[in-house]
Amino acid sequence: MTTPTGFHWDDRYLIGNQAIDHVHHEFAALLDTLLTADDATFPAALDAFACHTEAHFELEQDLMERYAFPARDCHVEEHDKVLASIREVQALVAGGDLEVGRELAQALADWFPGHSDYLDSALAIWIVKKTANGAPVVLRRSMQRT
Repeated sequence: MTTPTGFHWDDRYLIGNQAIDHVHHEFAALLDTLLTADDATFPAALDAFACHTEAHFELEQDLMERYAFPARDCHVEEHDKVLASIREVQALVAGGDLEVGRELAQALADWFPGHSDYLDSALAIWIVKKTANGAPVVLRRSMQRT
């Protein structure tokens, strides 16, 4: 059996909006817990992750509506698909299929960086543009050079 690999926070996930950055930290921590949970704790970890994700997406959607974000529909559609997948997998995990839950957790770990880089960062830029006619400033502790 292989040792599960978690999901660790990296400052590259910062987008420059304090509220979103905060929920992204929480998302990463809960995803890490989900990815490394043993069979006994996995269902509860999935439920905690699902609860967080609903609130997380609601926060972002409230910001999109408040600031009339032009790409709102696309962003919300992606959130809705993720939530639908989580709910479907929760039912399967409750029925004893932990493997599909672990596959979902890994898919979310693969999905999140791109979602954050493109859709969430675009939202942060839009909010700063609308409120301060500028762009967000993001300070990262370390950056890998490629």
